Amino acid sequence: MVITINDTTRIQHIKEEFNLLFPYLKIEFFSKPHHLGEGSPKMQITSENRTLGECRSKHNSGLIEIDPMMAVADLERAFSDNYGLNIQVFRKSGKVWLETTVTDKWSLKEQNAQGELVTQHMTRQENINAVNDEIQ
Repeated sequence: MVITINDTTRIQHIKEEFNLLFPYLKIEFFSKPHHLGEGSPKMQITSENRTLGECRSKHNSGLIEIDPMMAVADLERAFSDNYGLNIQVFRKSGKVWLETTVTDKWSLKEQNAQGELVTQHMTRQENINAVNDEIQ
């Protein structure tokens, strides 16, 4: 997957493109960088209606190639180093989204597979509980 980066691209567009390839992952854009293994405060999340030009320090255009075998930390570093964009990857876990700070060395493919596994397991468990409640 290749994503075009320029000042007129909206954050929402990048998030949607990423989510098509990785349905159990999402990326959030932040106003400030974070260090490896650290999370970012929710209040620093940048609105998805903004353009990249409104929220980055490097105003060059280009492409980011996203490979499923790429580590989360490498993707976050590519956005930061090449385009001055502070992103963080989140993994779905049931009904909540977890920052992947502890597992930044996992590949995007591994992260997505783990999100799918946990979410499907929790959904099945909720369905079993609902049936049991109806029976009682």
